[in-house]
Amino acid sequence: MGIVKIDRTAGLVLLWGLLFRLFVAFWLYPGYDEAYYYIYSHELAWSYFDHPFLVALSTGLGTWITGMVNQFTIRWGVLLLYTGSLWLLYLTALKLFDLKTARLTLLIASLNPVFAIVFGILTLPDAPLIFFWSATVYVAALEFFPGTDTYRPTYRVSLIGLCVGLAVLGKYHGFILGLGLVLFCLSIPRYRAVFTSPWMGLSATLFLLCLFPIVYWNNQHDWISFRFHLDDRFKSKPRSFNILGVLAAFGISAAAMFPTIGLPLWWVGFQRSREQIPTFFSGKSLADRTQLFDKRWLLLCVSLPLILFMLYVSGSHYLAPSWILPGFWSLTILLGEKAARWQEVSRVKVRRWLKYSGITIVTLLMITLAHLNLGIFQKPGQYSILGGVISPRQDPSNEVVDIEQLKRAFQDNPVLATALNNSQFMFTHLYLLGGWIDMALHPLKPIPVTCFCNDKRGFAVWVDHKELVGKNGLFMTIENYIGDKNLTQRYKEYFQSFQYVATVPIKRGGTTLTNFYVYQGTNLLKPYP
Repeated sequence: MGIVKIDRTAGLVLLWGLLFRLFVAFWLYPGYDEAYYYIYSHELAWSYFDHPFLVALSTGLGTWITGMVNQFTIRWGVLLLYTGSLWLLYLTALKLFDLKTARLTLLIASLNPVFAIVFGILTLPDAPLIFFWSATVYVAALEFFPGTDTYRPTYRVSLIGLCVGLAVLGKYHGFILGLGLVLFCLSIPRYRAVFTSPWMGLSATLFLLCLFPIVYWNNQHDWISFRFHLDDRFKSKPRSFNILGVLAAFGISAAAMFPTIGLPLWWVGFQRSREQIPTFFSGKSLADRTQLFDKRWLLLCVSLPLILFMLYVSGSHYLAPSWILPGFWSLTILLGEKAARWQEVSRVKVRRWLKYSGITIVTLLMITLAHLNLGIFQKPGQYSILGGVISPRQDPSNEVVDIEQLKRAFQDNPVLATALNNSQFMFTHLYLLGGWIDMALHPLKPIPVTCFCNDKRGFAVWVDHKELVGKNGLFMTIENYIGDKNLTQRYKEYFQSFQYVATVPIKRGGTTLTNFYVYQGTNLLKPYP
């Protein structure tokens, strides 16, 4: 495929973007999902309850290299992958259009705050997904637009199958990416030759080989991943379709991408779709279309299926903001192409749009980071501005936790240290707490962490509760749930004795943000059902 020399402007954008994300990744406390994926990295398997295995590798990279477990090291893989994703996005725009479009695409993608957070800072399955998504679209651009008027399938068709398979190993969204490419080839007569090419056979083989870990693991675990994603989430909770859910998905995604970037992305997707889709139903010959038309159609085919599917889902079910984002990744190239045309009319306006969007986004992110670390809007707090505006108990920013404080408490408090040493496993009542507990305490004492609850997620596979019988367990919860008197009462019948050990305050700005409550269960009498 050749080596493309990066130009100085693109290189600076990549460098400064990486430095900024390194800074945020170092200071941002881990979310419960990130800590949960850390468990993946020391419970290595062919696949997992929630996601395929690539997130385990991207999360474990930094901890395996350094031997340290903290919010920064678990993000090393993501930081590297996203830099590669941006580079591939730039190369794709350069191949399909021109240098100006490529530079603007790279700059717009780098400024998109939710792209940077979800794909490039937090250790989530989205990072390996978007890297191989980008690789797929880049190879497709090389394959389908070789610079000649005729098309003949080449070895790159097999690479496309491999890249789509690897995208699926990042997150199941990769299946929809593959369907989009099939749609592209079916809709344009000259590309239908792909399906009769020997390279297609190799492509399908490589794709299926990539799926082997998922199928193999699920075959051993009662197809639990597929039942969770396809049955438990949807069929068990039927709801009528509500257009308000679709409008909410639109508004939340546009706001998350920042309005001056999110709204133009929605607009360019709608405009290009309105230009191109009617062509396939007009009865006109498709043979006379320009390559520019087909290039835009390729980007729409890898973008629209996911966006439309997630909009449909949002009409009747909860839609996590990150689920729809990969669909906008390739659309960024179309916005970059449009911005290049705007630049021909008014370079100053385009520069102001990107400049002031960037300044505002970075400022807001820095203010948010300062609050997460220091509590500058917290009331009360040592670093509060003008006395603060929100109490710690009502602050949604407690979705991230300084697990170093929890770790130090078990190192410095003799009572807690003794309780940990006398325990053979740890457990909680919410899977989302289990990740934080494991990330804080597994480096101190690598004993199993599990969940005595109905929704165990991966804990249902990682720990066999029958093997815990006769052992001592350390139970932990947080302040939000300690008011439920039945919470600790329900576990007493499972242990010979079950008693309170200590409280660990998690502080910010000198004020307690939340408390971890620790209990000791002696001699588990029977497995938790």
